[in-house]
Amino acid sequence: MKPPDHPVPSGDRRVARLLLQALGHSGHQVQLASGFRSYEGGGDPERQQAIAAEGAAEAHRLIGRWSAAPAAERPELWFTYHVYHKAPDLLGPLVSASLRIPYVIAEPSHAPKQAGGPWSEGYRRAAGAIAAADALFCLTRHDMACVAGLARPGRLHFLPPFLDATPFAAAMADRTAARAQLADAAPLDPAQPWLLAVAMMRRRDKLDSYRELAVALQGLADLPWQLLIVGDGEARDAVAAAFATMAGRVFYLGTRAPAALPAIYAAGDLYVWPAVGEAYGMALLEAAATGLPVVAGRLRGVPDVVEDGSTGLLCRPGDPADFAAKVRRLLTEPGLRRQLGTTAARFVAEQRSLAAAAGQLDQVLTRLRPGCAA
Repeated sequence: MKPPDHPVPSGDRRVARLLLQALGHSGHQVQLASGFRSYEGGGDPERQQAIAAEGAAEAHRLIGRWSAAPAAERPELWFTYHVYHKAPDLLGPLVSASLRIPYVIAEPSHAPKQAGGPWSEGYRRAAGAIAAADALFCLTRHDMACVAGLARPGRLHFLPPFLDATPFAAAMADRTAARAQLADAAPLDPAQPWLLAVAMMRRRDKLDSYRELAVALQGLADLPWQLLIVGDGEARDAVAAAFATMAGRVFYLGTRAPAALPAIYAAGDLYVWPAVGEAYGMALLEAAATGLPVVAGRLRGVPDVVEDGSTGLLCRPGDPADFAAKVRRLLTEPGLRRQLGTTAARFVAEQRSLAAAAGQLDQVLTRLRPGCAA
């Protein structure tokens, strides 16, 4: 994948940056070893072989550089993020083995169905890296189940999705002002419940979620609500077409800077997103951090972010009618909506915070230091 300092926004790089923050929060000095990218999304074996050769050359460059450096300047541990068949780690296994340092992966993914497909070589390399790792941090229980067969005993750890809750908690404390400001900027009715969705407008999974959301909301025409959508992209026209019958109810806020998002979440009443194809959904966690209950599909890692009946309501995947029923319940039961929102904010502050993740990471990494039991 692209390195964490790449300027193009994405959820993947967002999580990579959060991992860097968490490691620094617990006192670890982190250096970005390389901007090398192993991702190959087209299923082209020849291109994959060329990338593998580039990766080997980069790994040996790093090995040579660090082998010649004084001991105090050599890394003590290699930490890789998001290893899977389309983006295997072509550097970490070679570098860590050569320098004899621990090798760690966060968010490993293993899909046996890819064993004989167009990414079979990437699958093999990713599986080898996962099997060699001294520690594996899985962000969802779904991934843990898939990786468990490769991991060595005692190497597999659950590190649920997390974020820096500080700006979201601050926005939540000034919810009234955030709502008034947004109402002034757009033709919104503060007396109606505001539904919120924050997602890029991309083809495939994102567009499928938007379409499923539109179908669900069509069944709630008898209730008062307005939908605020934050996001943009190449599928913008297709998204607009999905909501074409809801003129006057749907408001497009476009792409907003990350710093502006907490106030937008704080202004809303309910977060709604079917989560088609989502690994877990950082926006769901952001909503919870701002005290918004969530209605989402029960898919993959979403239950590790939204606790059904506690911080939100989960529906059957691919079932717009069930999704609509869950939204209807929270629109017609404001007391339950507020209760779930309060619990959601506390859940993030106590269990999904930057400090909580830093502590979990540090506990494992400390045991990998020389002289400590792995």
